[in-house]
Amino acid sequence: MTATLTPTADRTPTTETALEAAPAAEPRVLTRHVPLNRVIVLVNPLSGSVGPRAAEEAEALLEGYACETSVVTLEPGQFDVQIQEAFDARPDVLFVLAGDGTAGSIAALAGPDGPLVAPLPGGTMNMLPKALYGTADWKAALKVALEEGAPQCVAGGEVSDGHTTKAFYCAAIFGSPALWAPAREAIRVGKLGLAWAYARRALKRAFSGQMRFTLDGGIPRRAEALALISPMISRAMDEDTGLEAAVMNPADAGQAFRMAAHAVFDDWRQDPAVTTRATQRVAMRARSRIPAVIDGEPMLLRHEAKVRFIRKAFQALAPIPAAAEDSV
Repeated sequence: MTATLTPTADRTPTTETALEAAPAAEPRVLTRHVPLNRVIVLVNPLSGSVGPRAAEEAEALLEGYACETSVVTLEPGQFDVQIQEAFDARPDVLFVLAGDGTAGSIAALAGPDGPLVAPLPGGTMNMLPKALYGTADWKAALKVALEEGAPQCVAGGEVSDGHTTKAFYCAAIFGSPALWAPAREAIRVGKLGLAWAYARRALKRAFSGQMRFTLDGGIPRRAEALALISPMISRAMDEDTGLEAAVMNPADAGQAFRMAAHAVFDDWRQDPAVTTRATQRVAMRARSRIPAVIDGEPMLLRHEAKVRFIRKAFQALAPIPAAAEDSV
């Protein structure tokens, strides 16, 4: 005789039934410092360390938060239009996963009265994201901004040579040491011949002391290099005082290596070839064009340039305090 099994009420449910019965995951808690109802993420998949799947990964991460989100992939030739559309949507925060130059430009467009801006590390040097979040992992930076971020007024500077105007929020270096930046980038992409050509040019210009400058309209001085450091990352500055001007005058290669040792093992400000002070206005000139690295981006300025301090450049969404100088 064949036994008939009668199903019981407490039988193990099928996979489909279990999934239907499982409670939905609770959304992650957003920061309580500021309402984040609408979030937009601008992604440039061609930048530095972003990658082709970054937009999909950002969407997946944002699904866990209780806010309206939109992820926009920036397309070549459409950057300006897409960025303007993002501003027109009036988000509570605008995340930027792109290179240093793009992130800085969007922060400058936002200004002190625009939406909160969160520049994620998607470039090569990522100076601003590291200063704000202390990491080069964009997913970790996105998480900490959403869960711990607060509005922070970021100060900075603006460089102009009469032709180009460029904002910076971490540091700008002017003078012959900046010539090493193109050599570094050429090595990074495997162009050793080009790197050698840049290195030879840097060596030829090194220790020439050809750059002249004034701080706040003072007495003209000469220096091998001038670094301007924002109060956000400077350990030596109060945010309302101005930029930290570090004047560097190594007389030879030995002093240059000594300065490098101070930078690695302690505070480079302790080197006798470096003097620092606060400044709000800088004027520079040289016999030829002035090499510069502005927030990690190499530039070649005209032979005369000016810098002004901007006390309230833009509003960032970042934890308090920011990671600052040790992370850059």
